[in-house]
Amino acid sequence: MAWDDEDLMDGPVSKWHQIAERLRSALAKGEFAPGDALPSETVLTRRFGISRTTARSALNELENEQLVTRRSGQGTIVLPPKVEQPLNLLASFADDMRARGLRPGYRLNGVTVQPAPAEVARELGVEEGARTVCVDRVLLADDEPIASSVSWLAARIADPAAPPGQDALRDTSLYEWIERTTGTRISSGREYIDGGVADAQLARSLEIAKGAPILIARRRALSAAGDPLEYVTITYRADRYRFRIELARP
Repeated sequence: MAWDDEDLMDGPVSKWHQIAERLRSALAKGEFAPGDALPSETVLTRRFGISRTTARSALNELENEQLVTRRSGQGTIVLPPKVEQPLNLLASFADDMRARGLRPGYRLNGVTVQPAPAEVARELGVEEGARTVCVDRVLLADDEPIASSVSWLAARIADPAAPPGQDALRDTSLYEWIERTTGTRISSGREYIDGGVADAQLARSLEIAKGAPILIARRRALSAAGDPLEYVTITYRADRYRFRIELARP
């Protein structure tokens, strides 16, 4: 049954909410693909005999949920689905994407040896200014940039005197590389998440507008023995990524 086969029902559930729910269900079923235009306010008004205000409220509801974007002259455009990450799960970016049926990819900006800034030194347990390997990459989902990642690696897994070559990290998961080359597995970590807006450089990397909302995750990753292995800042596009936490009332 198509989303518009049946008329709306009179009753306690508002008509704009009924329309929004039908379109939401159609999006979930793939009846509208990313980039498609949803029916306009005029089409909804004619089909269901409602006011333009009611039609607009239904489409605004979907925009508030970031399922669509409303563009002047183009209508209501379906957005790609957001990637959702449970907050209690520590997984590599590659594992995260594969679990959602997306193809992970990487755009390597550089592998360099730099003096550790104060924040990095504190998290890795080294002296400020200690030479540390830094890996700077753009993370891709189905070839679309979704995040920027800057990882600082402890000397026990990346010797600053012999840093990994760029080819070693160009097309592979960093966590998989660490485990494969050092035999050490990242087992736990602590992460803090903040909101922000994209500056000009980040906007170019992630192909978003300057000033667009972003999510900034700062993570300290540990080995099974509790040794700090990595300190990373990952900056996500807020229009393509969100975090989820399961709550229980005590």
